[in-house]
Amino acid sequence: MHIDDAIRSRRAIKNYDTRYSMSREDKDALLELALLAPTAFNLQHVRLVEVSDPALRQRIRDVAWDQAQVTEAAMLVIICARLDAWEQDSARVWAEAPQPVQEFMAGAIDTYYRGKPQVQRDEVMRSCGLVAQTLMLAARGKGLDSCPMDGFDFDAVADLIRLPENHAIGLMVAVGKQTAPARPRIGKLAFDEAVIRDQF
Repeated sequence: MHIDDAIRSRRAIKNYDTRYSMSREDKDALLELALLAPTAFNLQHVRLVEVSDPALRQRIRDVAWDQAQVTEAAMLVIICARLDAWEQDSARVWAEAPQPVQEFMAGAIDTYYRGKPQVQRDEVMRSCGLVAQTLMLAARGKGLDSCPMDGFDFDAVADLIRLPENHAIGLMVAVGKQTAPARPRIGKLAFDEAVIRDQF
C-alpha cells in the first residue's frame, strides 16, 4: 500500500475478527518496523511489550474499561520507555560514531536531561508516540487495522506487566483485522484553522 493511502485509510478500529491470528514472525516484522521510528538523541529508550498470553490480555481488558479490542485484536502492544536511558545507554547507542561525535553527544545528552524529570518524561512520551504511529502505519501498509489506546488504568497495567520503576507506559496499540468499516470521519477542523503560517 502506498504510504499516502496508509495514512488516509488508517483509523482507530474497535471491533476485530477473533478468527484472524498473526504468527510470531508476522508480529516481529511489525515490531521491527516500529523500532525504526526516531527516538530522542537516538536513545532507543522505547520498549515494546507484546502481550500474547490470553489470560493476561483478559486481565488487562478488565482494567481497560472492558474495551473489546484488548482481547479480540490479533496483537496487543504496550508501548513503554525507559526514563533513565539518557544516563544508562547514551554511550552504547553512540559507540559507533566518530570519537568527537561521541564526546559531543555525551555532553549534550547530559546537559539536556540531568536534573530535569519533566524533560525526561516528555521525551519518552514523544518517542512512544512516534513508535506507536510507525507501528500503526506499518500495520496499515500490510492491510491490517489498529487502535491506539490510553483508556486504561496505567498503574494497574504496569503491575500486570511487571513494569520496572524506571519505565513509563505511553499507550497501547491493538492490531488485527476489522470486522466492520470504520465510521465516517467527523468533526475535522478546517485546514486553515489547524495550520498556522509562521506565527499565531
